[in-house]
Amino acid sequence: MMGSMTHDVPVTQARAQLADLINRVVYGGEQVVLTRHGKPLVALVSAADLQRLRDLDAQPEEQVISTVSSVGGGASATGERRRFGIAAEHRGPAAGDR
Repeated sequence: MMGSMTHDVPVTQARAQLADLINRVVYGGEQVVLTRHGKPLVALVSAADLQRLRDLDAQPEEQVISTVSSVGGGASATGERRRFGIAAEHRGPAAGDR
């Protein structure tokens, strides 16, 4: 399998192709980003990848901060990411496309 390819797909087009896009993410290892007006809006992520992201988030705080600091972000970047994750989870699937 080739390296994971990223595809930008407009939300309007994704509606008609959802089953195909899901298969490409889950079975093809592809990355699919849904866009609106050309701007990235959401990404399709397999459940396995989501679990890996959650596992990373659950690491002890010191490890996360040292990892973030090593790329020059400092502790505030960790807080930003956590706030963003919570906001995204509570929004629910319907809110994004009105």
